[in-house]
Amino acid sequence: MKITKAIYWGSTVLLCALMLFSAGMYFVNTEEVKTIFEGFGYPSYIVIPLAILKVAGVITILLKKNKWLTEWAYAGFFFDLVLATAAHYYAGDGLGVSFFAMFLVLASYFTANSVRPY
Repeated sequence: MKITKAIYWGSTVLLCALMLFSAGMYFVNTEEVKTIFEGFGYPSYIVIPLAILKVAGVITILLKKNKWLTEWAYAGFFFDLVLATAAHYYAGDGLGVSFFAMFLVLASYFTANSVRPY
């Protein structure tokens, strides 16, 4: 149980820190991030809504009050990271941090119920 707890909290804290850092960059360097999104072929108008949803997802996962919302927060993070990985890969940037962050989402998700049941 100690290993499971360490995996859960380690992956969850790293995932949440990464998402908050990403959202912070979206809020602070909005124009630069919009340019990057457009370069990947994504619309620039999703930058701020995506940042808001990342913050909401972190809060939802850390509070873990509603099972349905928590499941959707994990799913949203996973989809975001899959799309970010694909965008970076096809732009010639390699896999990047988003590829490895997918493993954080999976580790946090699959250990969450044994460490913090509803």
